[in-house]
Amino acid sequence: VSLKGLWSLPLYAVIKFGLSYESNLIPVCSQQSERQLKEAQSATSIAQKIVENVSKVIVGKVSVIERALAAIIAQGHILIEDVPGVGKTMLAKSISASIGCSFKRIQFTPDLLPSDIVGVSIYNQSTGEFQFRPGPVMAQVVLVDEINRATPKTQSALLEAMEELQVSVDGVTRPLGRPFVVMATQNPIEYEGTFPLPEAQLDRFLMRISLGYPSFAEEMSVIEQQEQTHPIDGLEAVASPEDVIKLQDAANNIYVDSAVREYIVGLIDATRNHEDVSLGASPRASLGMFRAVRGMAIMRERNYVIPDDVRELAYAVLAHRLILSPSARMRGLQTRQVIDGLLESVAVPGAIR
Repeated sequence: VSLKGLWSLPLYAVIKFGLSYESNLIPVCSQQSERQLKEAQSATSIAQKIVENVSKVIVGKVSVIERALAAIIAQGHILIEDVPGVGKTMLAKSISASIGCSFKRIQFTPDLLPSDIVGVSIYNQSTGEFQFRPGPVMAQVVLVDEINRATPKTQSALLEAMEELQVSVDGVTRPLGRPFVVMATQNPIEYEGTFPLPEAQLDRFLMRISLGYPSFAEEMSVIEQQEQTHPIDGLEAVASPEDVIKLQDAANNIYVDSAVREYIVGLIDATRNHEDVSLGASPRASLGMFRAVRGMAIMRERNYVIPDDVRELAYAVLAHRLILSPSARMRGLQTRQVIDGLLESVAVPGAIR
């Protein structure tokens, strides 16, 4: 049985992985129902519309937008780390506007309290009862601006919500709805008055992404776009929260071959045995990568995952989770260099060496 059209196995995959990989992949993908294939095609169409819409505001950063959306499809959270003024906050706001979700922004400051995030119970004199006033974390998309400016006690208020999709206040646990995503920003240059995120917090972010400076032509385009008004002022939703849930559900039907699963686990395991890494990636990173590559497959118009999806997301998923050894830091070694070395040393399934 052969797959045709959008969901057929591309020639480059046959060349890269060989006929044995193709023979294993096509029969399994062909067994998917007509409904599943249509859902996958519909998911790609929705995702492309969202990326195109966000690109009206965030110019020239399609790959970054795709990774952010892949994280949302994977039901993960995003840490946007970059220098001031490159559009970190605007990326979060434009994605939220494009998917029509409820949106709340929390400006983290040293005097912010946990109750300012999760909510608080207030005594009502007329009824004689305590009433719960939900905090901004109850929204579907939560922008945490400058997350490293709040104290560790306040930062920890997000832990339960990010991991368990619920908040506990005064002994009462309140579930959060779907979709739910935390998009946090931080400035890696400025350290005065900041509190570094603990490893437990960092590990709950599926990806850490950076926008980087625009090119000359892209910056000229930004100036022209904002000559009169900001493009986000007229940005309309091209999807709904229900569409986002459909994307997330469609990702569960994306086929991941056992060889790709072994590649993911092998890559994560290699971080724990690297001589220059004192703390490697956790099993949460393996699960996160597994979900993220499914989201990326949707972005790439496929109903199956290939190892290149893993390689494309390796830095975004792993870099913020690794802690280099003191000797590595003294030598000036960077996390990116370690990950590049791991990608070279861990065998790619089906690759010709």
